[in-house]
This record gives sequence, C-alpha cells and structure tokens, in this order.
Amino acid sequence: MINNRSLLIVGGLAAIAWLASNTLYVVDETERAVKLRFGEVIEENIQPGLHAKMPIAQTIRKFDTRLLTLDTDTSRYLTLEQKAVIVDSYVKWQVVNPTRYYEATAGDEMMAIRLIQPRVDESLRNEFGRLNLQEIIAERRDDLMIGPTEELDNLMREELGVAIRDIRIKRIDLPDDVSAAVFQRMRSEREREAREWRAQGQEEAERIRANADRRRQVLLAQANERAETLRGEGDAEAAAIFSQAYGQNQEFFSFWRSLNAYRESFAGDGNMMVLEPDSDFFRYLRSPDQGNVASQNGGTGDE
Repeated sequence: MINNRSLLIVGGLAAIAWLASNTLYVVDETERAVKLRFGEVIEENIQPGLHAKMPIAQTIRKFDTRLLTLDTDTSRYLTLEQKAVIVDSYVKWQVVNPTRYYEATAGDEMMAIRLIQPRVDESLRNEFGRLNLQEIIAERRDDLMIGPTEELDNLMREELGVAIRDIRIKRIDLPDDVSAAVFQRMRSEREREAREWRAQGQEEAERIRANADRRRQVLLAQANERAETLRGEGDAEAAAIFSQAYGQNQEFFSFWRSLNAYRESFAGDGNMMVLEPDSDFFRYLRSPDQGNVASQNGGTGDE
C-alpha cells in the first residue's frame, strides 16, 4: 500500500510537472513570440513575461528581436558613367513583426538573411548607378546610404516583417584602371586650383607693386620739387649775398675773383694757356698797383 501510494504521488507530481512545462512558458526580454495551433498563428506579438498555452494543441515560436548584423559580400557596382567600384558593406536589421517574419521565413534566420541580401545588393546597385564617381568620392558615406536604407526598410517591413535599421559602407575600392584615372583627375584638379591661386597671387603682387611704384613716383616727385625749391632759394640767397658783396667794392671783387682764377689755372703741372698778351685775364699781373689799390679798397670796405 505504501509503495503504491508513493508511486501514485510520484506519478501525480510528474504529471503536474509535465502539464506545467507544456502549459506555461516564458518570453525573454530580448524576444517576441507567436502562438500556433497546428501551424496556424492564433496569437501575435506575445510580449515578454510568463504565459500559458494548451498542451500539445498549441506551440510557441520565439524570435530574437535584438539588433542583428548581416555582413554582405563584397560587390562590384557600376557608376553613372559606367565605371566600376568595389563596395564592402554591412546591414543592421531587426525583427519587428513576428507574425510576418514567421510566415515569410518560418522563423529561420538564415532564410531571412538569404532574402535580405539580394535586396540590399539591388538597392546599392541602384544607388551607385545614379551617381558619378566624383559624387561617390566627395559625399559622406553616411549621407550616401540614407536613401537606400529608408527604401529597403519600407520594403522589408512589408515583405519579411523586419526593419532595416542601417546600411553602412565599410570600404569603397576602385579597380586599378579606374584608380589611375581618378588619381590623374584629382592631380589635374589640384594643379588647376594651384594655377588659379598662383594667378591670384601674381595679380595681387602686381597690384601691390604698381601701388608701391606709384607712391614711390609721388614721393620722388615731391622730394625733387622740394629740393628744387630749396636749391632755388639757396641760389637766390647766394646771388643776393654775392651781389651785395660785389656792390660794396667792385674793384676788390674783381681782384679776388682773378686771384681764384689764377690759383685754379696754375694749380697743376704742365698747364698751358693760349691768350692774347693784352688779355684782361692778366690785368692784375701786368699792373700790380691795381691789385694793391683793390686790396686797400677792400680793406677800407671791410672797415
């Protein structure tokens, strides 16, 4: 009796445990679930927490709703001018509609990836195909992916029940032939900019040089004008002094001027002068008395 009772208790506990395990279930914070009855969805988007279901007849499928990463294959795309670029990218996606996701993929993440990847490839191909190579190089990669991300997000929500949170470009490479052409274009562009800056610098230098030359001419003209004015005033003052001195004793002035002329004429060796004997130049040499008289008169005038 005791053994039978123990068996019954153990059997009852086992039945209760089996019933509880097949009736109660927990949805984690990072998950969402759907309830199925013989494969048909009867309850959508079950939230985290403890829930109940009917054993055997009902089953639960849980899906990870965390942000997932799809690292796409490196692909070759053609630009607007039919030049090739090699693009390496990745996609951030997330399950947002468990029911639609289950219906489209049967809850298989690998199947979802196989469905998402061609769509990403097509979207990037279209985006790069509408841009030329210069725009692809010049634009920021984040800005380049805004359009494809929004377009693909709307499409994937409807088809697969997943959201495309972000498409990012890891690297954009150019084939060797395209790289050479791009580098040559960049070099030509930089040389053109350098020529423009150099021409602007030369123009500015010429302008500054012309302005400096003009100011120099003005300053020289003003200085020459001032010099000529001062020279004229000096000459006038000197002439006035000489005229005044000459007017005080004309004979002494003639005598003094003749002595200076003799000194300058006979200063060197071997100087020769051809003059008439009765020339006025030898006036004071022929008549020394005139020189004495002029000296006396000059002394008198000084007194």
